[in-house]
This record gives sequence, structure tokens and C-alpha cells, in this order.
Amino acid sequence: MSVGTKRVAAIDCGTNSVRLLIADISGDDLTDVERRMEIVRLGQDVDRTGRLAPEALERTFTAMRGYAKLIREHSPDDPVPVRVVATSATRDAANRADFVSGVRDVFGVEPEVVTGDEEARLSFTGATRGLARAGAAETPYLVVDIGGGSTEFVVGSRSVEGALSVDIGCVRLTERHLRDDPPGAETVEAAVADIEAAMDRVEGSVPVRTARTLVGLAGSVTTVAGIALGLPAYDRARIHHSRIPAERVHEVSARLLRMTHDERAAIPVMHPGRVDVIGAGALILDRIVRRYGFSEVVVSEHDILDGIAWSLTI
Repeated sequence: MSVGTKRVAAIDCGTNSVRLLIADISGDDLTDVERRMEIVRLGQDVDRTGRLAPEALERTFTAMRGYAKLIREHSPDDPVPVRVVATSATRDAANRADFVSGVRDVFGVEPEVVTGDEEARLSFTGATRGLARAGAAETPYLVVDIGGGSTEFVVGSRSVEGALSVDIGCVRLTERHLRDDPPGAETVEAAVADIEAAMDRVEGSVPVRTARTLVGLAGSVTTVAGIALGLPAYDRARIHHSRIPAERVHEVSARLLRMTHDERAAIPVMHPGRVDVIGAGALILDRIVRRYGFSEVVVSEHDILDGIAWSLTI
């Protein structure tokens, strides 16, 4: 590692997945050392019960123990700063203290159960830090981070001008509405109503209509992009900063909602942990594109995880 380079470790624990980024940061450059993702479904039934299920906690801690081992392997002589951020499912859970103590045992640091606003700002930083240099988009940006339990809407150019986190996400909407395989028209309409009501709230506090570029983040968006691009396997490099026309977003969303579990599982870019919830995630993206009239979505593989890593250099 060169002089002036700082190695950091960021962990993002969401409703559906837990992810790790070990990165070297120098100036405005962030270089991946390790980037991992495990589907743990921490938010299993949280919307219904208000609690984190014991089996979901154990799946999460198992993944985290593997991440802690990787961090030690990549910093044998000089421990790196670690930040663990938890989002929607943990904010909603009555027993989140069980999660906090388990994370502390694994990493030796207190996890931060961040507010929706802080989650939105971290996502914006991670997504947009490299956009201007790549010449990828016109500002202001609308950055949309579609997670398992919530979706973050953030508008800004060089900094955040408005942000809101709303409780629509691929896991939450699937558990609420899209339980049939494939879902019926009435249940899809109910999910759409939830999404539209959430966007009504967004428009009350975020200047979404001023945005010139839609930037989409997280697994639902990148999976839709991989399908739209016709990739034979998931290819992070080809998906990052790809531009998916609105027509393709509509086509892929409608197709996913018509497919059975087995048909979705057979899609080459599909992660097994997303098979059950991708229809809801695609539907959220579709409704955002339709409502605000964007001609395309710019897809970013950089998101809240990268924002957490950048925050460790401040």
C-alpha cells in the first residue's frame, strides 16, 4: 500500500443482504481490495412482527464472522478502521439490541443504526463521487437506492439538496402484496398503490422534479440492468454506469411479474437470494421511471457501501 493511501472496511447491513467493502482510498480514488455480498434476509417478517427473527440474526452473524476474518487477513499488522451501518429492518425492530450486541461481539465496534436521512446521504456520496469524472450524467441527480425494506430518494448536484427514506422495498412489498407465484393483477395494483403513496410523500419534501438524471442503485436495479443488457452472467464492470432506456425497464419489470419462481431463477444474472423479491424491486424502479418521465436510468454499482467507506476518511 502506497504512502498516503488509507485502507478502510465498510459493512452495510440491510433488510435483504449484508455486504463488505475493504478499500484503499487515496485522494479521490477508491480501489476495491475485497467486495462481498451475502443474502441473509435479516428483515424476514419484520414488517409483520416488528422483531428480528432469531434465525435471521444467526444468518447475519455467520456472514459477518466471515467478513471479520477477511478484514483481519487484509490488515495483519495494522488494524483498519471499520464502520458497520444498519438500515431499514434494524430501525424497525423492537429487539434491535440483540443485533447491536451481536455485531459488537464480531467486529469490536458499535453498529450504527442510521436514520433514513443519513442512509440517503451515504448512498448519494457513494453513487455520485465518480459520475462527474466519468462524464456520465447531467445534474441535478435523483439517486434512488431500492433496498429490501426501504427506498431512499436523494436529489443533489455536488451536495444533497433533499432526501427522504420511505418504507417501500423489495422484501417489504413482496411480504405485503406479492406472495403469489406469479402475483395476480389485484396484488400488483395494491403494490403500485403503496409505491405511489410513498412517492406522494417524497414529492412533499424532496425536489424530485428538478432532477435531470436518474441514478439507480442496489441489487434490484443492477439485476434489472443485467437482464436488460442480456448478459450471460452477472458482470459488475458492464453494469456499472450502463444506461438502461425506460422502455427496457418497463419490459423487464412486466416480464418478471409474469414469471414463476423457477423461470426467474433460470435468468443468468439472477442471484438466488433475489429470486423471490426481484419482481417487487423491478416494479418500484418502473414506477419511479414512469412517474418522473425519465428516458433512462444510469445504473451505479457504487452505493451506500462506498459512501460508508468514504466517510472513514473524513
